[in-house]
Amino acid sequence: MPQIIFLPHEEICPEGAVIEVESGTSICDAALANGIEIEHACEKSCACTTCHVYVREGLASLAESDETEDDMLDKAWGLEPDSRLSCQATVADKDLVVEIPKYTINMVSENH
Repeated sequence: MPQIIFLPHEEICPEGAVIEVESGTSICDAALANGIEIEHACEKSCACTTCHVYVREGLASLAESDETEDDMLDKAWGLEPDSRLSCQATVADKDLVVEIPKYTINMVSENH
């Protein structure tokens, strides 16, 4: 069973975490099921960027992002080549190392 290694995040996951997940599970669902409270303002419908993560290792094992995800990612804070929306990126058969960005853009809570 593949693992997701979450790097430490000051507020969301200070110690970091290693969790086992079934293939086909989204990074967001895996995190939430294991007490890692990744923000997901659009309820995982690919309509915001609050669940943006960096896939530091294992990116090639994920299915490519589609046009909708790419369009949303263009609006994410701190976009990098290994950025994905965790609600859209599903675990395949390889381990992943994931970093949660320090900031996120939440248009609702920020009154935009």
